[in-house]
Formats: sequence, structure tokens, C-alpha cells
Amino acid sequence: MSNETAAPPSGNPPDRRRVVLTDGPALIEGPVDLVTREGTVLHCDRFQVALCLCKRSATYPLCDTSHRRRRRRTNESST
Repeated sequence: MSNETAAPPSGNPPDRRRVVLTDGPALIEGPVDLVTREGTVLHCDRFQVALCLCKRSATYPLCDTSHRRRRRRTNESST
């Protein structure tokens, strides 16, 4: 993965499959170029790229599985 500042590529991008997981990241088929709000292009050459939806990732906008450390509440009462 490399970081560089550039304009997004012109033309029609190829169709990509996107999957949004409950309590997890959004998965996009790669390779893919992601453009941040600042205009930085992240080139991800993996076959599947995980995008962070919880904003806890140290590598945001890419997922580093930080969402897994969050404890879930249970409806069970302890006795």
C-alpha cells in the first residue's frame, strides 16, 4: 500500500463488490484506489480491502480490527 496525493483517476471505474458487516468493516474487492477527504490516494493492491466503519482504527480509513476490542453488552443478569 502506498500513499500519494493525486486527483482520482478519470473514466468509469470497474464494478466492485461491497459487503458491509454487522459490527465490523466494509469489505471491497481489490485492488482499489481510495481517495481520502484530503485528496490523498491510497492504493490498496490486496484482493480484498477492509474499510473501518467504527473510526477506532490506527490505520483509518483502513480497518486494523480495533472494533474487536469493544466489549458487547449482554442482556443476561448475573446472580
